[in-house]
Amino acid sequence: MTTTTSPLRIALIGTGFMGRMHTQAWRTAPRFFDLPYEPVPALLVGRRADATAEVAARLEWPEHSVDWREAVERDDIDVIDICTPGDTHAEIALAALAAGKHVLCEKPLANSVAEADEMVDAATRATGIAMCGFSYRRTPALALAKELIADGRVGEIRHVRAQYLQDWLSDPDAPHTWRLDRDRAGSGALGDIGAHSIDTAQWLAGQSIEAVSATMRTFVTSRPRRGAVEGLGGVAADTADRLPVTVDDAAAFTARFDGGALGVFEATRMSTGRRNANRIEIAGDRGAIAFDFERMNELEVYDAAADAAQGFRRVQVTEARHPYAGAWWPAGHGLGYEHLFTHQAVDFVRAVAGEIPVSPTFADAAQVQRVLAAVERSAEHDSILTPVATAAGDPEGTPA
Repeated sequence: MTTTTSPLRIALIGTGFMGRMHTQAWRTAPRFFDLPYEPVPALLVGRRADATAEVAARLEWPEHSVDWREAVERDDIDVIDICTPGDTHAEIALAALAAGKHVLCEKPLANSVAEADEMVDAATRATGIAMCGFSYRRTPALALAKELIADGRVGEIRHVRAQYLQDWLSDPDAPHTWRLDRDRAGSGALGDIGAHSIDTAQWLAGQSIEAVSATMRTFVTSRPRRGAVEGLGGVAADTADRLPVTVDDAAAFTARFDGGALGVFEATRMSTGRRNANRIEIAGDRGAIAFDFERMNELEVYDAAADAAQGFRRVQVTEARHPYAGAWWPAGHGLGYEHLFTHQAVDFVRAVAGEIPVSPTFADAAQVQRVLAAVERSAEHDSILTPVATAAGDPEGTPA
């Protein structure tokens, strides 16, 4: 691929799973896509000096630091890529935008609506662009679904059904992580993976969620401190080795969209046997689309007028004419999870150059944050009616 010689120097904050994924994306993007600028990994920032140095050496970052403020203050850094826990997003992003940097921030945008709104205000005033990393938007099959829905192929949307099912916490003795600490993560399955479903649903439907009714559960209230579990499937030596779980394990809610659609959502990290089942189905009066990330190169499409067999058609989204796919392999050769982040890097660079709009914006991400907050408030108020036998004249049931 050809790329201009003008560099876009990247400082990445965070050395964990997402940091490694973003590193690969920045390096891969200019090798498969024609870009207006060349993204150049310049500075890796972590929390511990020894661990950060080790990751920087392995991933070939030329410089490393344990102070994110160094990245913000340096004149030779153009982009701040935030891959840290949610409790640090706002502080880093606000400082970076004030310094004139472009910002890519992992989801969810913040740990509160107030923080998210402050970030939106800063992005509005900033000279750099601000994008939130809802990477599933960059799945070719979902990008194709977006095109089909926008073209009216499903007609008036009536139903949105979304599930995000994982099972990595189904073992009650799986070790504690920062994702189980509300002060750091903001919420549990709801914010970690449910946020993806909310963003995908609103983006695909072109509608915003305006009301919810929710319930949430924490099935395992404490977990072993990392390193305290003896052997595979073992248990912590004593209760002192366990830490409290202060977030949800699972959330379920119904939703009303401002365009009239009815939504049903489920997010859990305790759905035994489901590794990464990110599913969505959108049905309208003319057709429907269905997607499951465990079959990420496929899209199911139903055309109510044309399909005499009255069934979904399975589309392999690997053709050169499909979104993003033409930059990769011959038709039929599927992509994987890492490609979403490469596509995200591509779109970010093109947005910096003004070739395409920023998407999703911080404002889009703040709308997701409002839905997350509304789900939590609904669950706290437990506005549920119990299905008990009712006396004559009491058809509404009993509030739980």
